Amino acid sequence: MHTVAVLAAHGVVAFDLTIPCEVFGRVRLPDPSHEYRVQVCGEASEVRTRAFDIHAPFTLTDLERADTVIVPGVEDLDLAVPATIVEAVAAAYARGARVASICTGAFVLAAAGLLDGKRATTHWQAADLLASRYPTVIVDSDVLFVEAGQVVTSAGASAGLDMCLHLLRLDHGHAVAADVARLAVAPLVREGGQSQFIRREVSGSASNLGSLLDWMAQNAHRPLTVELLARRAAMSPRTFARRFREQTGTTPLQWLITARVRRAQELLETSSLTINEVAVASGFDDPATLRDRFQRMVGVGPNAYRRSFGSPAKPSRNRKGADREGCTI
Repeated sequence: MHTVAVLAAHGVVAFDLTIPCEVFGRVRLPDPSHEYRVQVCGEASEVRTRAFDIHAPFTLTDLERADTVIVPGVEDLDLAVPATIVEAVAAAYARGARVASICTGAFVLAAAGLLDGKRATTHWQAADLLASRYPTVIVDSDVLFVEAGQVVTSAGASAGLDMCLHLLRLDHGHAVAADVARLAVAPLVREGGQSQFIRREVSGSASNLGSLLDWMAQNAHRPLTVELLARRAAMSPRTFARRFREQTGTTPLQWLITARVRRAQELLETSSLTINEVAVASGFDDPATLRDRFQRMVGVGPNAYRRSFGSPAKPSRNRKGADREGCTI
């Protein structure tokens, strides 16, 4: 089995700690010997969190022997990383373990020298501190996670889920990762980076795009242009495009493509519509465009997705068989 060691240091962010336990602990494979053994490895046998104490059944010695080490975030970044933790994480890395961090866990990896000269990320609020404290680390505060060979870092909170699903997909492929994502009620691939969470207009502000985003999601099947959206937002197209990126971290076109692919996923899961009909109902110009966008975002084509997640009822086919798989544009 593949052992995943989750570090439990004093002051650990409890939410971060539970993410890898749930993701890797819920994997079920045809061959159980290839599944994950999750071990919570404590700095001490009893570890303090902000809300409660944790009994850690495994030790830092167990962490050094693991195949994958996950380092959750810690609450107080003013406290020095204990030497015992630095040594254990560095030892696991030296013997070939994959080492990953969630949120401010990146500070532990940096203290162990694992991020020197590497691109890495952490929670956007802590990014400047990480860059100033460890100037050899190339800090990217926008992305959800960064894979740098044997080391992987992720941003705050739910970005740890994105990263763990990514690691699971690397190990066992899309279908296994998608099943776990479904259990977590989360997308397997989330669009946009941390910037979508950094800047928010106050609720009720004339420039707040929240209501427009809701309208866009409800009308994604319609032909929408930047000019039309800008008029609804009472802005010039240039101002609208700038505000949209500030508040969502992406462009109006990419946001719409994502919404349309999500709608296509819902239809493939719940309906017997042909691929042609799904393309029209989700707002794509033609089936070829749907297939291309779907493949890029989801990682498989619409038909393969339907085989994995669709209802047992066999989907109808048009007389030309136009729902044949393909990826042209």
